[in-house]
Amino acid sequence: MALPVGTRLSIRAQWKAPNDYTLSYQLHSLPHDRHRTMSASSFGPLEHAAALRLIQLGLQEDLGERGDLTCQGLIDPQLRATVQVVARKPGFLSGMPVGELMYRQMDPAVQWEALARDGDSLTAGQVVANVTGPVGTLLTGERTMLNFLTHLSGIATLTSQFVAAARGSRTGRTKAKILDTRKTLPGYRILAKYAVRCGGGHNHRMGLHDGVLIKDNHLAAWQPTGSIAEAIAHTRRKLGQTSGAPGSDIDIEVEVDTLEQMVDAFAGSPQIVLLDNMTTAQLAEAVAYRDTHAPHILLEASGGVTLATVAEIAATGVDRISVGAITHSAPQLDLAFDWSQALA
Repeated sequence: MALPVGTRLSIRAQWKAPNDYTLSYQLHSLPHDRHRTMSASSFGPLEHAAALRLIQLGLQEDLGERGDLTCQGLIDPQLRATVQVVARKPGFLSGMPVGELMYRQMDPAVQWEALARDGDSLTAGQVVANVTGPVGTLLTGERTMLNFLTHLSGIATLTSQFVAAARGSRTGRTKAKILDTRKTLPGYRILAKYAVRCGGGHNHRMGLHDGVLIKDNHLAAWQPTGSIAEAIAHTRRKLGQTSGAPGSDIDIEVEVDTLEQMVDAFAGSPQIVLLDNMTTAQLAEAVAYRDTHAPHILLEASGGVTLATVAEIAATGVDRISVGAITHSAPQLDLAFDWSQALA
């Protein structure tokens, strides 16, 4: 479902049983703030709504129409226990509010005791949460909960590695931030970007609705022989016609792959110029030109960035480095259930 610009969706789930629930939706207006920053602790209404949608899907695909047959056939409904969520490997944590929310949706009697916070650095063997409740509920939700935590913590962990690599290269003039992209699993965009923040990264635009990024295919479809500066001006005029303002409240970014295109783009004064698949020598030349002729424009490096190359890219002086891999190729962080004690 596409949301209108400047709105958020809240979803409320009411559960009677694992396969008996109702959902209610409400759309809210949001104040626009193009300079809004989000910290790792900002698991807010947007993330909460996204988590509820995925929790519903995750439990529904696991339980189907008949529920957890193994627990129904084997586990005493009155049996209670405490389990520990444990990190098997070191990494960075993300997804704790999702795990707690999932169990609370399944059974409000489940107690989730968080022993670590999202954004924390974890050591192998560290206990991140104690979960107490009916054994059947704990077992039924185990895999879905771990799927959330291992995936989101994997994103946070890989992001932290890119952030550390870029930071390790820094000199007095290098301030490169690691940004994500829109290369996320469908439905996971909001939570994946939350996980990036947990790993110390920064968010690029959330979607097509909250920022302009003019790429080569846009230019080819619009006017193949037109200048990039003209395309920027045209975009501003069109946005002004629809929003009643000259587009100044929306960041405009344009992608270029040559220094000549960058100079053309500078004439249109976008907020950001994305330097696509340039060599480090080209990036350094671009930064030097920008510093002299357009210091107000941010430069972003993108295309094939790896842990082996990010430090050298950061050292060129670019402001931003966008990395699709941190969301589309992050390996899961190994977390697991360890049984602590059965309760009478």
